[in-house]
Amino acid sequence: MIQNEERSLGDLFAELSRETTTLVRQEVALAKTELSTKASKVGKDVAFIGAGAAVAYAGFLAIVAAIIIILAALIPWWLSALIVGAIVAGIGYFLIQTGLQALRRTELAPRETIETIKDNAQWAREQTR
Repeated sequence: MIQNEERSLGDLFAELSRETTTLVRQEVALAKTELSTKASKVGKDVAFIGAGAAVAYAGFLAIVAAIIIILAALIPWWLSALIVGAIVAGIGYFLIQTGLQALRRTELAPRETIETIKDNAQWAREQTR
C-alpha cells in the first residue's frame, strides 16, 4: 500500500510553526550563553578597577606612612612622602585605566545570536514563499 506523501498546507504551516518555536527557544538559549560569557569578562574588568582603587588607596596610606615614618634623614619629609605617594598612586591610576579600557572594548550585544536570528528570519521568509 502506497501512502500519500503529500501533506496538506495546514500540516506544513503547523510544522513550520513548531520548528520556528523550537528555533526561537534555541536562539534564546544561545543569547543567554553568550551574555553570560560577556558578563564574566566584564566582571574581570571590574575587578581590575577595584584592584586599581585599592592600590590608589594604598598610595594614600603610603603618603601618610611616609610622613610619619620615613623622613627627616636625606630629604625633607614632605618630599619623601610626595615621591612614595606619587609612585603608588601612579600604579593605581594605571590599573584603573587598564580596566576602563578593557570595558570600553567589550561589546555587550550578543553578535552571534543576532546573526543567526537574521539568518533564521531569511530562512523563514524563503519557506513561506
